[in-house]
Amino acid sequence: MHQHVYAHATRPPRRRHLVTAALIATVLGGTLAWRAASPTVLASPHDVPFRFMESTILETHAALEAGTVTSEQLVRMYLARIAAYDKHGPSINAMIRLNPNALAQARAIDADRRANTKKQRGPLYGIPVVLKDNYDTFDMPTTAASLSLATSVPPDDAYLTRRLREAGAIFIGKTNMHEFAFGITSISSLGGQTLNPYDLTRNPGGSSGGTGAGISANFATVGMGTDTCGSIRIPSSHNSLTGLRVTQSLFSRDGIIPLSLTQDVGGPLARDVTDLAVVLDATAGYDPNDPATQISILNTPSSYVDSLQTGRLNGARFGLMRDVLVTTPADQEVANVILAAADELRGLGATVVDITIPDFANVSNTSVINFEFAENLNAYLAATPNAPFKTLLDIFNSGLFHPSLNGVLTSSLANNTSSPVYAARLQGRVAFKQALVKAMDDNHLDAMIYPTIRQKPILVPATNQPGSNCKVSAQSGLPAISVQAGFTPDDGPGGPPIPVGMEFLGREFTEGDLLGLAYSWEQATHHRRPPDRTVPELQPAWSYVVSDGVATFYLDPSGQQVRLTAPGIETYTYIDPGMKSQHVTGNTAKGPKPLYSGEFQDTHWHMRYNVPTDGSAASIFIDDLWTGGGVYTLTGAATTP
Repeated sequence: MHQHVYAHATRPPRRRHLVTAALIATVLGGTLAWRAASPTVLASPHDVPFRFMESTILETHAALEAGTVTSEQLVRMYLARIAAYDKHGPSINAMIRLNPNALAQARAIDADRRANTKKQRGPLYGIPVVLKDNYDTFDMPTTAASLSLATSVPPDDAYLTRRLREAGAIFIGKTNMHEFAFGITSISSLGGQTLNPYDLTRNPGGSSGGTGAGISANFATVGMGTDTCGSIRIPSSHNSLTGLRVTQSLFSRDGIIPLSLTQDVGGPLARDVTDLAVVLDATAGYDPNDPATQISILNTPSSYVDSLQTGRLNGARFGLMRDVLVTTPADQEVANVILAAADELRGLGATVVDITIPDFANVSNTSVINFEFAENLNAYLAATPNAPFKTLLDIFNSGLFHPSLNGVLTSSLANNTSSPVYAARLQGRVAFKQALVKAMDDNHLDAMIYPTIRQKPILVPATNQPGSNCKVSAQSGLPAISVQAGFTPDDGPGGPPIPVGMEFLGREFTEGDLLGLAYSWEQATHHRRPPDRTVPELQPAWSYVVSDGVATFYLDPSGQQVRLTAPGIETYTYIDPGMKSQHVTGNTAKGPKPLYSGEFQDTHWHMRYNVPTDGSAASIFIDDLWTGGGVYTLTGAATTP
């Protein structure tokens, strides 16, 4: 019997103080509140530099623990970017609502850090996170981006939501999504159309497109999505992110508005693989309210982070799935990026062989979404007391959904799990998985590779997005991770370059192996490029500038901030708590003026600067540790902008 149990139906009722969320873009008062003019400095034995843009969880955690930045400052930084770019400027429209309690939660976490300086805290403590709007939150509506559920506040958190709260994550807010997760272009009746930050005329992928666009645009440190057929991996591909779909039922689905429980999984979208692993460590495990997660007891490693090692590609064998590489001439543009990535793998010591699956079109025809959606959603609504409608039919009759969903909702209402076709599809999933595993075993493969989606995102507001390869993982139950593979060609007639994702597909419960392969790939290639054209860094007011006509160095002593930019170099703004100030310079005729100096290094940049402010020559050295050859020395006099 195909049965699923919902948490709301089994837990005893609990009293909650439910808060209706409202957009709070004005909370910043029009200022960049993150400048370190009067920060609360926490005790720290070391000076830890901090770069807000593109910061990872572990980098942010280290800066928080050292007192370089506070959680309140972090939240204000992200809210400043959301205020500037989400509903104004490029109007990415990634957020469907902000959390009115985020700043208060951040202050409470900062107070705990001050009061308990020796307390051991996990890496997510005080880290800003965004949630896709199908994750239950007791303190905000959970709507699946549908007008029909606009006032629906769940009685408690989804299991994954609760685990993140327990880890100390701060929820910035909820992200827009393709309504009910029933599509891959991220358009909805409640949230409207989310845009791709790399090309504002195109969609960001879906259904977790709000999370994908928001994380790529640096609206939070990391974000949560769901994947029924590509909805984590496709937005990861289109937004130069990495996203993992775990083995089916490995992670709890409790408290996530369902599309198809047979295919639904939840998980993170991140700018790098380490962030994925950190979130997986915080959220993995057995959930009694989702009995299918019993499989996790024997199949969850002690830590996914421990799987992250370089050099895993040397000697590895991959199968390039030709069945899903080029199926129409329009697929070739993306296929060229994947073929180049295959060559990169070979250059890193891997073997790549071509693979085809016999009778692929038929053996892969195993989707059960249309058969399960109505029944699964009805069960969720029945277990959610505050839901204004109790069945999909009621929602359909209300008309409170995006018109583009009319066809899929009609189909879902016409199908159910008693259909013999449904039973055949469930059996077909087993056969599909066996065919994929057989191909891997017969060819001694570590993983299959293929494009996450074979075509660029189409122009908004169209919803008929072609090219998805979502079914390879979603309809077999096997895990797959989408990694940054590169970009389409620059600025041709098709518009700006668009990110392209490549998937590694593995056997059941090999998430650790996939993360290791993805980490090795990421560290060797560094293909991610932020969408700076449309959502650039919000910079402080610089006091001094040093330029030689090629490179430019910026300095803000009051905030202990520096930045260097040059062709091929963009450090973004760093807070350097080790910045030194001396009132001694070589040009004494002009009187004593400050000389600012410092040196720091993280995983990407090594910077050293010595900046007199009396007109004497400044010297700034930068080394790009990712490339091993991006060294630049800048000299010149500091001027005021």
